[in-house]
Amino acid sequence: MRFLILIFLVTFNVEGALEYSQGSSNASLYFISPKHQDIVDGEVSIQFGLRNFGVSPAGVEVAGTGHHHLIIDAELPPANQPIKSDKNHVHFGKGQTEVQLKLEPGSHTLQLLLGDHRHLPHDPIIVSEQITILVR
Repeated sequence: MRFLILIFLVTFNVEGALEYSQGSSNASLYFISPKHQDIVDGEVSIQFGLRNFGVSPAGVEVAGTGHHHLIIDAELPPANQPIKSDKNHVHFGKGQTEVQLKLEPGSHTLQLLLGDHRHLPHDPIIVSEQITILVR
């Protein structure tokens, strides 16, 4: 009997770990600044906007919240995997909503993706439009 209970508990935990955090079809993620096709000098001041959803730090499970990820010069990552952390996928796991960022001169694409407490995209996905900026 203990063996069956153990199998049940392990199965329940694995299935729970694979579930997505509930997103919201009313949520809206966007850039306050910069705007699409802005030309910037030096550091870029990036401000994140979010409507009809909340912000909480990574690792803190609160329904209806998530934390920001900035995708730079890359496509969106797979929706069923944790968002990686590298120079093209910047995490804001403390709940930050803005950043000063140094980018190389040239054209860059930026996109915001909201992740849950485990760095998984929500379902439905909460993502901004991709914008392009020029850094001089």
